[in-house]
Amino acid sequence: MTIKSIFPMLFLLFAFLTACSERPPLSGTVSMEASSDWKPVVYLLDPKTWGGIGGSFVGTALDSATIQADGSFAFAKMPARPSGDSPAPRLFELAIQRKGSEFLANRLDNDDPGTSNYFPIVYKNGEAISIKAEASHFQRSFSVENPSPDNAAMLQLRDARQSAFDQLLAAKKDGEAHDESALLDEEAVVLSYKRAIMQFAEQTQQLLPALTAIRWVSVEGDYERIPEFIVEQAERWKAKAPNHPWVQQLAAKGDRKALPVLVGDQIPMDYPLPMLPGDTVVLKDLLKGKKLVLLDLWASWCAPCRRENRTTLVPLWDKYNGKGFQIVGYALDASRGTWASAIEKDGVGRWPHASHLQGDESPLFEALRITSIPANFLLDENGKVLAKNLHGEELAKWVGEYFE
Repeated sequence: MTIKSIFPMLFLLFAFLTACSERPPLSGTVSMEASSDWKPVVYLLDPKTWGGIGGSFVGTALDSATIQADGSFAFAKMPARPSGDSPAPRLFELAIQRKGSEFLANRLDNDDPGTSNYFPIVYKNGEAISIKAEASHFQRSFSVENPSPDNAAMLQLRDARQSAFDQLLAAKKDGEAHDESALLDEEAVVLSYKRAIMQFAEQTQQLLPALTAIRWVSVEGDYERIPEFIVEQAERWKAKAPNHPWVQQLAAKGDRKALPVLVGDQIPMDYPLPMLPGDTVVLKDLLKGKKLVLLDLWASWCAPCRRENRTTLVPLWDKYNGKGFQIVGYALDASRGTWASAIEKDGVGRWPHASHLQGDESPLFEALRITSIPANFLLDENGKVLAKNLHGEELAKWVGEYFE
């Protein structure tokens, strides 16, 4: 090879390296429809905390980039951390906003992932990330060119969430009933949607995508129905990344003492319960000699609870009471007359019932650290929680398998 032939190659290599070095750290294209309702601006948001991921009006707008006529945009530089530069990956949110929302750069839409207006990305110093998306389906259409392992996991999370949401919509459409008695069925459908996201969180090895998944399970931050999940995730990431500030925030949320009694825990056995006949009995006395006890938390005004009484609990008690199955009802009621009337109408007087008749200010609910009904705990004779919050066919199947 001659010197003359080497120079052009060196020039091309220099030009290539120069182009790579000048490539903006974050750029891409956003397809804007001709009649778009969207502002031609991409916002770079910092959720600030773990609890801020996906939170509307929570994150801080750090920068913005104009979407050009051809759909392209670019951020010339990424903001430094408040405490200085760090090689650790950092999570940002890219968002777009509808026209007329000039002062709402941090509004995030979580109602439908298919039309959600933001996407979480993971950026590491020195990277050059290129994305593509459609304005009207920003999250669903979002893609990253040659994604890092973190961003590849984030895209997988998005796909899992979108697929689960599509199934949720289909299930809701199939069960068109809107009466209060159908609320338990709807809760089961929503829980199925959440489980798909929970499964991703449990399997991924990427910290920031896992933290995003945990937030997406409940953007509202309500884990009362799935406390075992949040505790497990908190303990998992405390072991792997104990010094990460967001893991420490997750750990606070996953504190066992602040969550409902978990499966495997023991409920307070010496708790005194005011019974329907007027006497007071400690809980452990109601469990003596029983192989399985269902502590059922309900109220006379709770339509799903009343349906559960008639369609599920009565048949279960009739079938398995002779084999050592017991039900203990505890009502979140304030009126003795209304409570007693509901027991009689539903035909559930065959098992013991208790209530402090203090309405929402129930001491037992405080002891169990729960706030919502219908709820239940399946207990062995020592008060250990074997399962919880099973309803309808799922409850009947569990009890049947336990005895048979």
